[in-house]
Amino acid sequence: MPETTDTGPAEPLLEVTGLRKSFVTKRDVFGRAVAREDAVRGVSFALPRGRTLGIVGETGAGKSTVGRLVLRLAEPDAGSVRLLGEDVLALGRRDLRRLRRRAQMIFQDPFASLDPRMLVGQTIGEPLLLHAGLKGAARTARIVELLGRVGLPAGTADRYPHEFSGGQLQRVAIARALASEPDLIVCDEPVAALDVSVQAQVLNLLLDLQAERGLSYLFISHDLSLVRSFAHEVAVMNHGEIVESGPGTELFDRPQHPYTKELVSAIPVTRPGRRRSTADRRAAALVVPAAPEPPVVRPVLSHALEGDPS
Repeated sequence: MPETTDTGPAEPLLEVTGLRKSFVTKRDVFGRAVAREDAVRGVSFALPRGRTLGIVGETGAGKSTVGRLVLRLAEPDAGSVRLLGEDVLALGRRDLRRLRRRAQMIFQDPFASLDPRMLVGQTIGEPLLLHAGLKGAARTARIVELLGRVGLPAGTADRYPHEFSGGQLQRVAIARALASEPDLIVCDEPVAALDVSVQAQVLNLLLDLQAERGLSYLFISHDLSLVRSFAHEVAVMNHGEIVESGPGTELFDRPQHPYTKELVSAIPVTRPGRRRSTADRRAAALVVPAAPEPPVVRPVLSHALEGDPS
């Protein structure tokens, strides 16, 4: 797990309060929304500078949606997001571009997140031009420097994404995220598509960069074992809500919420000496509800249809 310091509470870099988002699940024959599903329901958390908050949960829990809402890649229905003291949701297009220099994202699938028609050097150089105004030799030198930092040779810049493995492409994605010198990186399942050995290399790289640059990570994953070793704090999401949060080691060793207990009991144990006993598994099963409540699907009132922008 990342090292911690005992210097008192740190000033939050990112503060999220009451974040909500719903999506249309059904439309009538005229294309008007008649039902919505709540994907994120009142999510709140704070992330200090230089720390990692892991968000875990099953597929469909709303984890990735939270990451996109924080960066305004999707627009929230309600709530507030403050990054570096600024209200992200109140920013206009120009100010939002300026703030996005300080917050970047690493996506789950590196093959899909990189433009196959652009050379790697062009991909990394684009944010250098947009955010820093670098051109010519200065930009080329910075691209080579970023590639070297993520463990790739300078010649990588003259190749296309299809010429690389998944692990190499994820390093390219990290280099692109670092190009604007951000304070926050949202990592959306950044190693889920990689082999286990490559996962370790990418995670170690992220830890080294955090130690060097004081980066903050919002680390989204369904892999509890991975999050336990990587994150300082962990938030558990279920059906769009954070049901439990706390320091990583404490939350996994002493889970309080029935859903968290269910997730922890499902973590594979690799060492036979630490295998859970039958009594332990039965005890865990006793406190787990038979089935979680289904997400709320809200019908859209007919009199509001004409004003619905969807």
